[in-house]
Amino acid sequence: MRRLVMTKIHEVFAAFRRAFETGNTSDFLKKVTDDFHFFVPLPLEGWNQKQQGQERFEELIRFERSVLQMSLTPLIELENESYGMVVFRSEGLLYGRPFQNELSVVFEFEKDRVRSFREYVGMPLKNYEAPMVD
Repeated sequence: MRRLVMTKIHEVFAAFRRAFETGNTSDFLKKVTDDFHFFVPLPLEGWNQKQQGQERFEELIRFERSVLQMSLTPLIELENESYGMVVFRSEGLLYGRPFQNELSVVFEFEKDRVRSFREYVGMPLKNYEAPMVD
């Protein structure tokens, strides 16, 4: 009999995924530390540096969902006591046009909570700047 073991990174990524797919940030934000911060490499003023706090994460989710409707599929999950990494596929619509991309996100853990995450993106980020026109 095979047992399914829920790892810390699996639970964290499931909550992270729900936030991006549905806009519901509560499960993920229950898992972060008071000094939570993150970095997403968006080439947009105000987003191209370290971001701080739960409210800023909620702003990120609102912004992403305004231009991007997506589903995330984890491909590889790795973790140790201090870090967890997920390589995942993102598929959906960016400004109403189909897209597909592979990304990775690295979470820094402080005990059983998320202190930070850093996202690494494969798609050319200029696509975020404005809708593509034929």
